[in-house]
Amino acid sequence: MNDAAVPDKQGLVLRVGLYILLAWMGQLVFPAILLPLGGILVASTLSAFAAAAVANAVVVRVYERGRLADVGLGGTPSSGREFLTGVVSGVLAAACVVGVPVALRIATFGRAPGVEHPWAAFAFDGVAILFGAMGEELLFHGYAFQLLIRAVGPFATILPISVIFGLMHSSNLNVSFLGIVNTIAWGILLGYAVWRTGALWLPIGLHFGWNVALPLLGSNLSGFTMGVTGYTLEWKVGVLWSGGGYGVEGSLLTTGIVVALFFVLKRLIPQSK
Repeated sequence: MNDAAVPDKQGLVLRVGLYILLAWMGQLVFPAILLPLGGILVASTLSAFAAAAVANAVVVRVYERGRLADVGLGGTPSSGREFLTGVVSGVLAAACVVGVPVALRIATFGRAPGVEHPWAAFAFDGVAILFGAMGEELLFHGYAFQLLIRAVGPFATILPISVIFGLMHSSNLNVSFLGIVNTIAWGILLGYAVWRTGALWLPIGLHFGWNVALPLLGSNLSGFTMGVTGYTLEWKVGVLWSGGGYGVEGSLLTTGIVVALFFVLKRLIPQSK
C-alpha cells in the first residue's frame, strides 16, 4: 500500500473527488462503447477495468509518483503467493457452495444448452472475468480506498465502500436482497484483504477464483448465465439455499462461506506493517 503522507482534509477531498468523478464518467462512457462490440459480459467486465485504470492512472499521476505501488499493484516477494492464495481460496470456496449441496443430494447437475466450442468460450470468458475482477478491485479498492484507509481508518472505509460495492450490483439480472447482502459481505472481505496485505493481489485472486469457478460448476454468476460447460445446477430446495436465477451468490451458502473465508485469511495471511 502506498506509504506517502496522508494529505490534509482539503487535499483528501480533492483527490477522492477527482477519483470518483473519473470513475463515474468512465462507467458512463465505456459501457456504451463496448456493448455493441462484445455483448453484456464483455461490456460489464472491460468497462469496469477501463474506468478503474483511467481513474487510478490519472489521480496517481497528478498527486503521487505514478507507480503501480500507488494503487496496490507493486511487485513484492509475497505478491505471487498472495495472488495464488486468493485464486485457490476462491475456487475452493466456490467448490464448497456447489459440492456440499450436490453431496447432500439437494442439488444435481442437469444438462443445459451449451456452446459449440465450450473450452474456447470458457477461455474467452475467463479472460473477461479476470479483467472484471481486476477492474472491480482497482475501482473499489484502488488508490482512493487505500488513501481513505490511511486517512480515516479501516472500519470507516471498508464498510461504506462495501455497501456501495453491493448496491452497484442491484441492477444485475435476477438480483435478490440476500444477493445484495452477500455482495456487501464479499466487499467487506475483499476490503479486509487489501488492508491486511497492503496490496490488491490477494483480493484480485479471491475475486477471480470465485468468479471463474462458479460458471464451470454450473451456477449463474451474479445473474449471468454463461452455459459454457453444458451443465447447470438443478435444486430441490428453495431460493434461500439455491439463490434462484442470481446463482448461489444469492444463497445462505455464500453467506456462510464468506464468513469462513474471513477466518481463513486471518489465519493464512500476516498483517502488513
